[in-house]
Amino acid sequence: MKFEILADQLRRGILAGTWTAGQKLPTEQELAKETGLSLTTVRRAFDELVTERIVVRRQGAGSFVAHARPREERTRRRIGVLLPDTQLYYPRVLQGIDESLSAAGASLQLATYRYQPEREDESIASLLDAGVDGLLLAPTLTGIEAPLARTRELMSLPVPVVLVERSLHGVGPADTTEHVCSDHAGGAYDAVGHLALLGHTRIALLTRSRTVTEFGVVQGYRSAVADLGLTPDLEFSQAKTDWEADSAESAFAALRTFEATAALVFGDREAAMLEGAARRSGVRVPDDLALVSYDDEFADLAEVPLTAVAPPKYRIGRMAADVMLRRLVEGDECPLHQIRLRPRIVIRRSCGAGDRHDEN
Repeated sequence: MKFEILADQLRRGILAGTWTAGQKLPTEQELAKETGLSLTTVRRAFDELVTERIVVRRQGAGSFVAHARPREERTRRRIGVLLPDTQLYYPRVLQGIDESLSAAGASLQLATYRYQPEREDESIASLLDAGVDGLLLAPTLTGIEAPLARTRELMSLPVPVVLVERSLHGVGPADTTEHVCSDHAGGAYDAVGHLALLGHTRIALLTRSRTVTEFGVVQGYRSAVADLGLTPDLEFSQAKTDWEADSAESAFAALRTFEATAALVFGDREAAMLEGAARRSGVRVPDDLALVSYDDEFADLAEVPLTAVAPPKYRIGRMAADVMLRRLVEGDECPLHQIRLRPRIVIRRSCGAGDRHDEN
């Protein structure tokens, strides 16, 4: 958001010494004129810095850089970050976390568990032993016996915990975790709606099974099919190793059985393999088969560049870090944040919309 960008610029300027402790900052009216932003946006940026105690307002005098805090509050905060790995999906999430923490004068300590749930507690313990002030966690919550009990265990750790790209499914108000997640159901719903607008009524869903994202994608797909009156039960799912073993031939065979003219495919690698299977069978993308992939990690590098649902990974990281910093400052006075960000669709050639646009 614009106010967050302005707050970040002011924060960096203060940290760099552009404005020093006790110095008066430009007025809200001056900044609005200088940046072209609305007065409301500028005021929200100042509110952000006041909440972080970087800026203080003095009635009738203006806004000033806060003086140094007592020593125990000046200590550089360190935030522990636990991710399943640092490849593909998570580098952008990690970048968002790092930039938000750095802007606030905090640092991060990273641990990974390589998608091995049995390593999670050991990794969390190592972060706590390192003296972190809070934890940003992306733990295993699918495929385990008691996910609700597991989250309660995590939330009872001795430092604040914010879940990143993780939340509980189907528990409603019983979910008291603080989390920042992509709305995967919303992203899938929008992808199906996009294909329906292009005239498709038989839209299949092809997924990589046993993943964190699959549940939301399936729910969003099914909701869209029901709401839009599309042909139901055109779903196919198999493990990543099975996709790779037969180069998506089984998935393509399912499409032929479904008589589908379009498909939402989770994720990019699977969609790219599906393009190859289609080409080997003489089926052209997008002329004969429209595709939308889910993830947008390397969708643009596919043989036919893939239209893709793009979760807001960088923004997820930034917001999760911001929620953590706010929690550390405000403590129990801070309301519980349960944030979902809806992905956007990046239009490329594989769905046919790009070609139609080019002809107009």
